[in-house]
Amino acid sequence: MKRTSTLLLLVLLYSAVCSAQERKLVSILGDSYSTFQGYVQPDTNYVWYYNTPQHKTDVTTVTQTWWYKFIQDNNYQLSVNNSFSGATICNTGYRKADYSDRSFLTRMNQLGQPNIIFIFGATNDSWAGAPIGDYKYSDWTKEDLYQFRPAMANLLDSMTNHYRSSQIYFLLNDSLKESINESVLTICKHYRIDCISLHNIEKKGGHPSIKGMEQINDQIKEFLKLKGSNNFRIDYRKSNKTDAVGYLIGERKEDYDATDNTLFILNPLLLHNC
Repeated sequence: MKRTSTLLLLVLLYSAVCSAQERKLVSILGDSYSTFQGYVQPDTNYVWYYNTPQHKTDVTTVTQTWWYKFIQDNNYQLSVNNSFSGATICNTGYRKADYSDRSFLTRMNQLGQPNIIFIFGATNDSWAGAPIGDYKYSDWTKEDLYQFRPAMANLLDSMTNHYRSSQIYFLLNDSLKESINESVLTICKHYRIDCISLHNIEKKGGHPSIKGMEQINDQIKEFLKLKGSNNFRIDYRKSNKTDAVGYLIGERKEDYDATDNTLFILNPLLLHNC
């Protein structure tokens, strides 16, 4: 009897270990929207959300954050949350200060070995008025990385090479400068990175509220649901239409448009205001 109990215990422990090993690991490279006190790595990163709020927000527990909700809803596991409040993608910050100590470029290789990576940035580049620069996809100079477009390209180029086995998604905040929106969409398209364009996110003090966090989580899940159900890779592109549009890049020949190899769709969950 004792031998049987021991064997059963070992089987249960093995099953638990296997189950934990099978859970997908999620890492976040972000700014204030993805911070929470005690949940960022390294712990010297600045945070915006606290257990005892220090800003105008109703978010007071980590369970209310978009990334915690997404991980719990999908039975995933957090690998690294390397988010830094106020950080820009490029090395130029507020008041033209040098942000190379905290930029996304500086932190991009510190995310562990996750299955899924969310890059949630560009908000501070927009708010700080970082130089936009030119589209440049190679041979970056040090000076280039203080401008948004070349820095954004360098970020995605480096991450797609460093995290070859990871699925990378870019989360694009709403209400940013059109030059930033256009740049993010164009550069994500170049590197075939799925860009999830958020819309109508409720905020307090410029940052997602409890409802806003739920909206972000819901919009990510809806995006992934649509992508999975159609076996499509989703991308966004500018249009001369006055309404919002989305494009799907199809896997079958009949899904392609003869003019630009895209399938045009309209869906409120996939919108980018053009």
